[in-house]
Formats: sequence, C-alpha cells, structure tokens
Amino acid sequence: DPPVTSGRIMPSSPDARFVPFGRRDEGYRPHTRERDTMTSIYDFSCKTSKGEPKKLKEYAGKVLLIVNTASKCGLTPQFEGLEALHEKYAARGLAILGFPCNQFGHQDPGSDAEILEFCQLKYDVKFPMFAKIEVNGAGADPLYRYLKKEAPGLLGSEAIKWNFTKFLVDRKGNVVKRYGSGPKANQVIHGVSAEIADGEFIVIVGPSGCGKSTLLRM
Repeated sequence: DPPVTSGRIMPSSPDARFVPFGRRDEGYRPHTRERDTMTSIYDFSCKTSKGEPKKLKEYAGKVLLIVNTASKCGLTPQFEGLEALHEKYAARGLAILGFPCNQFGHQDPGSDAEILEFCQLKYDVKFPMFAKIEVNGAGADPLYRYLKKEAPGLLGSEAIKWNFTKFLVDRKGNVVKRYGSGPKANQVIHGVSAEIADGEFIVIVGPSGCGKSTLLRM
C-alpha cells in the first residue's frame, strides 16, 4: 500500500503535495510539465491553402520570411511588396510563406480557396500560401508557438500584435529576427540590398532607417 501522509508536505519530495490526515496518496502521480518536442523549424508540417501537407524541412537551406496575412486589412497592400521580394530573390534562396489569420479584426473571413484566389488575382502572389491558422491563444498553430518563443516581441511579449508580423529564419533554421506589422516589406527588408561575394548571395536585412543590419548568406 502507498504510505499514509500525515497532513504535511514532505520537503524531501520536489513533487510533494498536501494530503489531509488519514488519506492515502492513492493514484497520485508526480506532475511533469509537457515538453515541446519541436526543436527546429524543420520539425513542423503545415497545410497549404489547397489542403496539402507541407513539411517545412523541404525549405531547409533557404532563408524564410514567415508572415501572418489578411486580405481585408489596411496593411493588405503589403502583399505587393512581399511578392516583389519573392520575384527578385526566390531563385537565390529566399522563400516567403504566407499564413492567413482571422484573429485581428476578423479581417480574413474567407475560405482558404477564396483567400488564395484573392491574393493571386489582386496581387499576383506566387509565393506559397498556407491554410488559415490562429497565431495567438490556446488554438495557436504549433509553428507560431515556436516562432514566438524563439523571437519574442517588445519587452519579451510573445503575442502577435497584428496582421503582417514577420519572422526571419536563416539558412540553418534559426529564427533570427521578428518584425512588427507596420512597415511595408520593401522597407522592413531594407530594399533587400544584394551583392555577389565568393559565389554567395548576401542579403542585408534591417528595419528602414535602422543602423543595425543582419547579414544572411543567400
């Protein structure tokens, strides 16, 4: 039989709990925190806007710009800048991944098919668009829980504040930068200056007007 506790917490046990006098500690199991087994962005799999599974490890070796999008937002014209980046740098190793989200002002209410059609007809989007997800709260997609943990926002806050927040991932799968939704893509990515050096493409990434930049080998 399990031992009878005596109405006090035993200090020698890190998982001890208070059990009233006379009660057996039956059925008790030490509390263990559920651990996130996802240790790399390449461990995740997402559904495309057409409902097809897509493993992110297929993007290994590329620089990723991951964006939560919306089709009825004042920032929706950022699709134009994002597509311009895709057109200019996709062949050199930049992959932009769009994830529609309806959590901010209900500004992406359509189906996945409707959202994809809008993006293609209005902004000629050719970069990958994925199925609609949530990015905050209990229903947040596991990918976004990982991104927010790896690159918190202002003052360490993990919550996504609005549409078109951007996460930059380097060729090794490291989440290296998080950008707020305000600036347009061509400002955030600093015009995406490029130069060829030793056979490698180098993108200089940094907020417009910011003295600090991130050098990523493309």
